[in-house]
Amino acid sequence: MSSNRLQLNTSKTEVLWCTSGRRQHQLPTVPLVLGNNTVPPVSSVWNLGIYADADLSMRTHVLKRPQGVLQCCAVSRAFDDLSLTVLQSLMVALVLSRIDYGSSVLAGLPKQLLDRLQSVQNAAARLVFAARRNDHITPLLLSLHWLRVAERITFRLAVLSFYLRTGASMVQRQST
Repeated sequence: MSSNRLQLNTSKTEVLWCTSGRRQHQLPTVPLVLGNNTVPPVSSVWNLGIYADADLSMRTHVLKRPQGVLQCCAVSRAFDDLSLTVLQSLMVALVLSRIDYGSSVLAGLPKQLLDRLQSVQNAAARLVFAARRNDHITPLLLSLHWLRVAERITFRLAVLSFYLRTGASMVQRQST
């Protein structure tokens, strides 16, 4: 770092030791010493909007992601006089974009973690139509043309694979 004229900022530096869930107890708990600085190990880190756990289960990401999304839902409740299309666009911009961001790292997650994200999407759909909590969600999602969270992840991975395989970029496809 010193040869590149970089300085360690210990308040922003975190150490994450990664291993399987079974070996979490074997990870060192003592702080890492870098020169005169000590950096304690953490159980999860946040980088580029994605939380990574020490066991790479993405549990922290799934648990923390809906908090910001639900705040967006609370804000949107203040707009009772918005039309259906405006409210739908607002939910896509505020809710679905947050669920979709970094969704490729969520592929292969257990059903109980995906269900937590699905409940946030369901809440957004119910908010658009002012539906009750016990109303069936499938017709609402179909009328909004929204895929379920697990299907969205699969779709986004398929699109990414297509673009990587064909060498096309999204900018080229959108301009034609």
